[in-house]
Amino acid sequence: MKKPTMLPATMSEMWATMGSTLASFMFLWAIIRQYCPYELRRFFEKYTHQLTGYFYPYIRISFHEFTGDRLKCSEAYAAVEAYLSTNSSKSAKRLKAEMGKDSSNLVLSMDDYERVTDEFRGVKVWWVSSKVASTPTRSMSYYPEQEKRLYKLTFHRKYRQTITESYLEHVVREGKEIRVRNRQRKLYTNSPGYKWPSYKQTMWSHIVFEHPATFETMAMEPEKKQEIIEDLLTFSKSKDFYKKIGKAWKRGYLLYGPPGTGKSTMIAAMANLLNYDVYDLELTAVKENTELRKLLIETTSKSIIVIEDIDCSLDLTGQRKKKAEKSSDDEIERLNKEIAKREGKEEGASSSKVTLSGLLNFIDGLWSACGGERLVVFTTNYVEKLDPALIRRGRMDKHIELSYCSFEGFKVLAKNYLDVEMHPMFETIKRLMEKTKITPADVAENLMPKSPRDDAKKCLSSLIQALEEANEEAQKKINDEDLGENDPTIEDSVLSQVDKETEKSS
Repeated sequence: MKKPTMLPATMSEMWATMGSTLASFMFLWAIIRQYCPYELRRFFEKYTHQLTGYFYPYIRISFHEFTGDRLKCSEAYAAVEAYLSTNSSKSAKRLKAEMGKDSSNLVLSMDDYERVTDEFRGVKVWWVSSKVASTPTRSMSYYPEQEKRLYKLTFHRKYRQTITESYLEHVVREGKEIRVRNRQRKLYTNSPGYKWPSYKQTMWSHIVFEHPATFETMAMEPEKKQEIIEDLLTFSKSKDFYKKIGKAWKRGYLLYGPPGTGKSTMIAAMANLLNYDVYDLELTAVKENTELRKLLIETTSKSIIVIEDIDCSLDLTGQRKKKAEKSSDDEIERLNKEIAKREGKEEGASSSKVTLSGLLNFIDGLWSACGGERLVVFTTNYVEKLDPALIRRGRMDKHIELSYCSFEGFKVLAKNYLDVEMHPMFETIKRLMEKTKITPADVAENLMPKSPRDDAKKCLSSLIQALEEANEEAQKKINDEDLGENDPTIEDSVLSQVDKETEKSS
């Protein structure tokens, strides 16, 4: 006859013993925490941690949300959060959905105390989202202490070199790219210096950039359009190339042409193609060169810095030099005084002392290397008025002429406005456009339906009429000029008037 097994009794005794031991340990730990000095406890904790470190094979790296300055989120934490948002949404069981600070879409991230795994070059790592409750303090602070969030990365210590030298760089790089793709792009503008906000706030104000223009909708020859697109895309992927040749990662574009030829639309299309922010710089609101440099420092990478109508912004044209050569010192001084008086009368405004030298340093001086991946775009209606030093190659690397509308450009606009690719009236329009100058803005205005009853035929007829009127006006102007040059009666009248004035003076 078999004896009854004693396993359940043994297990019960083991659990009872373990429970008693744990209770005794907790009681002893409570006594130590209450009566043992803090310094002595810290001493034991320090060396206990070092002792367990010899046997614990894993390393942990923490990424805290705020480091140092409580008002600004850590860049490393933000990059890790963006990187994990893609991985955690696929593997994590508990997620939290939030609207990103600069995003219009929902962003999924790990919930508190959630854990996900990641693999890099065969190395397995673990990420944990955690938070630490701040200890209550008696000090009064304007900013109340909140829970401190952090991400913890754990990996085996034999992979220390791979993680610290390659994996972390990969995480930060991928995280930044994800943030750029998900961000809400902005249109910035600068305020006058005396209206700048307080310390630690930006000098730029912004709104959401929602301009719908693309290169597909621009009225331009396909070959020229493709050339510009390839130039922009090549620039955006040339970080290593610019570093190799020793140049700041930036590129200047000069857009010139008559009014209404699409210079501002071109800038919007460039921003939409590259997913860049736009900084619209108003030079007349900048007090001096120092403030211009401060504005440059505040701009971010992946952006377009725009100065529209550069010939009208300040006295930075080549005409200034010619005027100075023809004027005496007294005349220059008198003109400067008059300008100062006139500018002093403007309410709330201060005269701008931005110089050509300051603007050139802004474009490609030492300060221009701050940041990277930036486009500097100038627009003008009269390129011949600009100082040659301002638009030379190296500053304005690519000059793009936006001229009057061609037939190829018209077909793009007809597709956009009327959804028409072919029509019997196209031949007439092509013949008229070959001998008539008309801007894309005027073409678009005639093609735009003004009422629900306006169809393609009516809009195209309106354009033909506008082309015929423009042709007649141009022909009349040419005839008037020829008449003014060849009409002897006008010349005789002028000479006769000169003779009369001469006789009176004698």
